Amino acid sequence: MKRYKQSEIKEIAKVLKEDGVISVPTDTLYGLCARVHSDKAYDKLMNIKNRPSTKSFPIVCKDIEQIKTIAITDEKIEKLIKAFMPGPITLVLNKRPEAFLYINNAGIRETNQLAVRMAPSAFLKTLIDEVGSPLFLTSANKSGQTACKSLEEIEITCPTLDGMVEGEVTFGEASTIVDCTCSDIKIQRVGPISKEQIMDIYIYNRKKTQIDTAR
Repeated sequence: MKRYKQSEIKEIAKVLKEDGVISVPTDTLYGLCARVHSDKAYDKLMNIKNRPSTKSFPIVCKDIEQIKTIAITDEKIEKLIKAFMPGPITLVLNKRPEAFLYINNAGIRETNQLAVRMAPSAFLKTLIDEVGSPLFLTSANKSGQTACKSLEEIEITCPTLDGMVEGEVTFGEASTIVDCTCSDIKIQRVGPISKEQIMDIYIYNRKKTQIDTAR
């Protein structure tokens, strides 16, 4: 299986533009990515992961402006984005009605939600720019199994990948997941960012909003 250096950005982007799936290093774990605007790439990612069609794939965007093109945000959400992104956090947001109509981001399951991250490295941000769209990004493993910790493991577990990008991961554990689809946030999974860190920002900003409203 071909291994790419991160400097080979145009070659890597070409694989994705041609509906390929590749593994990439992230700050949390090694991930598998595919471009979002392709049924063929989506189906290939589903098959490589052996993922149930009822489960969505997280999406990685290059910045807050790109997040806002696919998901509905408010002041509360934007405070969390500015406090923790880019970083090891995933926000579950309500998607914009026009976003990803072709698959609803979840195969046969219709959903109004998206799990969103921001590119944690200059490499991923540049790759998104080169591909011209956000990317589906999910952990490098078969669904329900432990995430792969090396390129050698990925090659064995996901032999039909179209390539792997060399690089190291930082945290070695999955991101913190925060559900922001309701009036109050909910911590779905604790990762490198703690519940206390999340709630410190959330509660502070909620109290600040209440004070500003009272004025």
